[in-house]
Amino acid sequence: MKLIAIAVLTASFIVPSSVLGQTRNRSTKPKSSTSSAASAAQKTAQVRTAGATRVADQIKLLTKFVYLLGGVSSGIAQVDEAVRRKEASPEMVQKNQQSKVTVKTSIQGFREGLDKLEIDFRATPELQPYYIKLAGVAAGAATAEEQAAANQFDASGRTLLNVINRLTDVLLLMRTTA
Repeated sequence: MKLIAIAVLTASFIVPSSVLGQTRNRSTKPKSSTSSAASAAQKTAQVRTAGATRVADQIKLLTKFVYLLGGVSSGIAQVDEAVRRKEASPEMVQKNQQSKVTVKTSIQGFREGLDKLEIDFRATPELQPYYIKLAGVAAGAATAEEQAAANQFDASGRTLLNVINRLTDVLLLMRTTA
């Protein structure tokens, strides 16, 4: 009997305790709620980043345009004055008209781009909190478009500066709430 007891005790030391102690299978189940919440947060961050990038791109383009508009507007005004004094050549008048059309077309393009930006912010749930601050930039560009159509290029540039300020406010808001 002693011999059997010693054999059992010896066997229990030889057999790994993990084999004897484990009574059920243990497996890790993926936590779907945590992973889906993380992926949703990641998607939201990606959408916000893309939206902020689009706003920043509009700011860059408009800023460059307004900078160039200053010189073009000055040149247009000088040629218009020469036309009033009947000192402008037909080539100068034609080039001036082309410059006016180019400015008007460019501002129209900005307005259309800002319209699309507003629509996208309004329609995208992750960007809707920023839409309130963004709303109206397309209307500002439309005002600039009307001013350019009336040959008020300087006023049009000032209006576009206000649009740039609003876009900058949106970008700042997106940065602070992200």
